[in-house]
Amino acid sequence: MLKIRLQKFGCKHQPRYKIVLSQALTKRNGKFIQCLGFYNPFTKVIKINKNLVFKYLNTGAYPTNTVRHLIYNIL
Repeated sequence: MLKIRLQKFGCKHQPRYKIVLSQALTKRNGKFIQCLGFYNPFTKVIKINKNLVFKYLNTGAYPTNTVRHLIYNIL
């Protein structure tokens, strides 16, 4: 099963997140299939490739709750 989730990167106390497509059983910062965008919680910048996200949602990928809220905030 595929999941669309956040992958944490950045400095300590300044996290940034990549929005990635990965297998459901991989670790949070483990191997991912494709990077779909990024999110910076401090500046509230969200950049998502909508075409890829909708492509994978239509093929059966499940977003996590946080990613679901980020996607709906952009639309």
